[in-house]
Amino acid sequence: MKTTRIVLSVAILLMVANVCIAEQVGDGKKLGATFDLTYMSRYISKGTEPYGNKGAFFETIDLDLWGTGFGVLVGHQSPTSSGYVDKQRFNYGAYYGSSLFDGEAYKTLYRIDWTYKDYYGRAKSIGNTQEWIFDFSWPDILPVKNLAPYYITHYEYPAGSSYVNRNTAGWVHRFGLCYKLSVVELLEPLKFSAEIAYTDGFGGPTKDHDWSYSTFGVSTKFNITKNMSLVPGLYHQISMDDSVNTHDVTYCKVSMKYKF
Repeated sequence: MKTTRIVLSVAILLMVANVCIAEQVGDGKKLGATFDLTYMSRYISKGTEPYGNKGAFFETIDLDLWGTGFGVLVGHQSPTSSGYVDKQRFNYGAYYGSSLFDGEAYKTLYRIDWTYKDYYGRAKSIGNTQEWIFDFSWPDILPVKNLAPYYITHYEYPAGSSYVNRNTAGWVHRFGLCYKLSVVELLEPLKFSAEIAYTDGFGGPTKDHDWSYSTFGVSTKFNITKNMSLVPGLYHQISMDDSVNTHDVTYCKVSMKYKF
């Protein structure tokens, strides 16, 4: 069953990608697609380590709906080695992104994501969840050029009201700063980030309502071809609450993106 679902999903993604190459509407905006293959040396999610000390692979196809700000995506993720078969999953999502107050110092960039997380290796009533992510940033609000504050909040909850994991619903709030540093040797800037997170109910009653972790990172982008890019990043997470994570973690993340 699992193999069939994976084959069907890959087939659908390939067909959609093929359509995206030719699809075009009257105003010249195309239905675009981006394939993203990402590797994390340690899978970190909301401060926790769902795959223990193992990393993860992510394969995602993201459809940009004619530049409207709306998009849909389908993805799959799995650990880098055995031991977490029941935590592999498909991710089905939709999003909308735009801006407010253009031309003002308080210009706001925002994006709203919804994702259905399908843990296909076990009964859906045990682990399947839905998640909302609200992402805001203010690129012009500070007097320092290329320094922008951001706020991201996650709300994750069981996909059904009678599910076994019904007590794990909750929020995680992330407050951060991002700084883009231009380097002569690089065509794209280095992106430095620093954030602190407050876990507010997510994970169930065993998790504290408290400041849980902080993360510092640096990443950049290399354009391989016109349509292909490589995005490497290095991150260090400092644990601040043992109920979320008992130790600090250093990990890397590398994404290969191909735009059709």
